[in-house]
Amino acid sequence: MTKNFLPKTISASRIQLAQLMQPEHANNHGNVHGGWIMKLVDEAGALACMRHSQSKVVTVAIDSMTFRNPIRIGDLVILNAEVSFAGHTSMETEVEVIAENPITGERTTTNKAYLVYVALGDDNKPQPVPQLLAETEVQKLRMAQAKERQAYRIAKK
Repeated sequence: MTKNFLPKTISASRIQLAQLMQPEHANNHGNVHGGWIMKLVDEAGALACMRHSQSKVVTVAIDSMTFRNPIRIGDLVILNAEVSFAGHTSMETEVEVIAENPITGERTTTNKAYLVYVALGDDNKPQPVPQLLAETEVQKLRMAQAKERQAYRIAKK
């Protein structure tokens, strides 16, 4: 299959996942385990990168994940993810996590995370990814911030 390396818009990578939190996702106090949310965040980020690169991807970094509000059994967890930076073979995604009470409709943003993935070819080696196009001024700013985060990550190596 020939890869399409024409630049792609941020919105073309956007995905949304939703899952109802069940007792098996939580501790005895009814709070959902952070590790379960981290798994969902990684899946959402990977899917956005797969959509952008049209290839397999592997996770190479998670910048940070701070939980500002608890997620409870019975909450609908909504994850919004999109590619925020595309390098030569790597991509950064921004993933926002929202807990929604499906009865009242009340929504709370619980956390936001930035993750980095590398696109892999059929030989499981890094492969180039399409450039990323911003469609709005806000997206241009977020891409500039993502580029700074990537430069910081590279400098830390």
